[in-house]
Order: sequence, then C-alpha cells, then structure tokens
Amino acid sequence: MTDVLLLHGLTYDHRTWGPLRDALRGDCRVLAPDLPGHGADGTRRDSYTIEEIVGIIHDQVVTAGLAEPVVVGHSLGAVVATAYAGAHPATAVLNIDQPLLLGPFGDLVRAAEPILRSPDWRQFWDRMLAGMGIDALPDDARVLVETATTPRADLLLGYWSDILRHTDAEIAAQRTAELTAITRRGTGYHWITGSEPPAAYAAWLRERVPGAGITVIPGGHFPHLAHPHEVARILADLRR
Repeated sequence: MTDVLLLHGLTYDHRTWGPLRDALRGDCRVLAPDLPGHGADGTRRDSYTIEEIVGIIHDQVVTAGLAEPVVVGHSLGAVVATAYAGAHPATAVLNIDQPLLLGPFGDLVRAAEPILRSPDWRQFWDRMLAGMGIDALPDDARVLVETATTPRADLLLGYWSDILRHTDAEIAAQRTAELTAITRRGTGYHWITGSEPPAAYAAWLRERVPGAGITVIPGGHFPHLAHPHEVARILADLRR
C-alpha cells in the first residue's frame, strides 16, 4: 500500500483535496493535514518558515506511521512538499501549479508588503484570487475554493516571509539544494502546470531533476479540482 501526503495551498485547508481523494483508488493510505495556522490547526504562530512547517508536517507523518509517501502539494504547499522531500524520505513529489523560481511574483509580494501590513491587506489577496481561474471551475469545486479557506494577513506575511527576507538568488539556491537532495535519493518529481511553461524554466527544473515530468492541464490554478481524475492518474503513476 502506497502512502500519500497531501499539502494544500496558502489560506486553504484539507477540504480542497476532497475531489482528488474521491478519485484515488482505495489502495493507498492518505494523510491530508491542515498546514499550521490553517483550518482546524488555526492557532496563530510567531513565524511560518518553510523549515518550521516541514518539521511540523514530518512529526505528523511519523505519528501517522507513513513510510516514504508520495508528497503532493498545491501552490505554496508544493514548495513545502519539495522542501519536505529534500529533507525526508519520499517516493515522489507531485507539484501542482507552483513554479519554484519566484520571477515577477517575488517583486510583486515585496512591493505589496506595506499593504499586507495594513488594514487593506485583503485588497491584495483578492487581486491574487482574481487571476486563479476560480470562476471557470465546476460549480462544486468553485464553492469549495470559496468556502474551504480562511485568509488572514498573518498567514500571507508568515508563509511569504522567505520572499520578504531573502533575495531571489538565495531562494533559488535553497530550492536547488532541495532538488539536488531529491535527485540524490532517487525521488521522482512531476510538475502539473495550468499553462505552457517557459522553456527556460522547464530546462532549469530538468537540469536539477533529470527525468522530471511536466504535464500541462489548462484551466487555472486548481487542476486537482477542475480535473481530479486526470491528476489521480498522474499520482497513480508516481506511486508505482
């Protein structure tokens, strides 16, 4: 039996994995925790660094008795999934719509720091949501995205703290170190993206993880909700 670890995106919670869990065959054991500060684990923390989050998730994996899970992460959860597999045994990583290099997003977040620290922080988050293709989702999936979420300024600032404290080059070096460790362990890596990736980024990823898979599933930022059976098939291949 293959173990599967599901890590949701920023401000969301474990409920967003419902359609994918329904699409999975019953021969796997699934752990879908709420990331610190999210969902049932809504206790506010002083910080939410990736290193801290990975440690907390690993404790939950050990407690649940999972062994070398396939680690699936959506959005920022895929950054956590990559860091997790770089530090701990895993069968494979399935990255759902999260480039590991910042590009323009880093500049966007850094420029928005003043508003994120103000009472108007929600304006920035709402602008982000407007570009995620939520309106195009099936009705049930759209309702899930709109309800299985608890946006808070402390979560945005906390989970983006690496962006705010480090340069693009420093973050790229950290992701490279994680991917190098993943490759050294023989851990598989597959990236699902909602749009055709830039050739330079695809080359960067495959230079660090030779054989990394890339699948384009058009339709916005939530392919596991828009096309759960297709994502489940990719996940099944990684479990073999």
